[in-house]
Amino acid sequence: MHYSLRLMLLAFLLLFALPLGAHALVQWRTSDWSRSWNTADWSSTGTLPAAASHPAAMVRIYAARVGRWRGIFAVHSWIVFKPPGAGAYERYDKVGWGRPIRHNSYAPDGRWYGNDPEIVFEATGAEAERLIPKLRAAIASYPYGEAGDYHVWPGPNSNSFVAHVIGQVPEMSVTLPPTAIGKDYPVDGGWFGYAPSRTGLRLSLDGYAGLTIAWVEGIEFNLLGAVAGLDLRRPGIKLPGFGRIGI
Repeated sequence: MHYSLRLMLLAFLLLFALPLGAHALVQWRTSDWSRSWNTADWSSTGTLPAAASHPAAMVRIYAARVGRWRGIFAVHSWIVFKPPGAGAYERYDKVGWGRPIRHNSYAPDGRWYGNDPEIVFEATGAEAERLIPKLRAAIASYPYGEAGDYHVWPGPNSNSFVAHVIGQVPEMSVTLPPTAIGKDYPVDGGWFGYAPSRTGLRLSLDGYAGLTIAWVEGIEFNLLGAVAGLDLRRPGIKLPGFGRIGI
């Protein structure tokens, strides 16, 4: 019994406590935690082609570090798409104030709290055109879209929203970064079921702890929202704070 407890404590230290501590040091040395909501840069990064010059349909999912000390742990994710021939992109986020599901409140490829976003998923042309109606339906089906329906931890939050949409469109074959805290919150209320990609199974104890084993998501251990695990499809490790590190 004592041996098992020591083994569990060692696993916690190696997989969760040490990576988070190391990433806190990195963020402290490299990030500007003095930026407030009003002084942060929310402008476009210029990484999306102008909609008018790109007639083909496009879908992207972005993720960017959140502000101040919370950036040690988490990213914020959102969805962008443009039907064929449309003159503008559409962006959908979930935020923590007012009516939480926001449509075009920020630049589609904008910085989040001054942090540049990364592209988590991208589709163009015919593939994107097929996905867009399903994405609209998935966004409309999200059950936590009213005022007061946002909970920063363990969810439902911005990442719970995007994870729900991904789970409704499993042919995207994508998973959010392990730093997308809230992605494992069971929006449907079930603690056991398919992983969002439908390529494996997930156990989630109301978002506080859980285990996912799937081809797209890999092997992920969730403890208090932090995720550690292995990427099977594209070999790599997943560490709290740092996210996915490819081998």
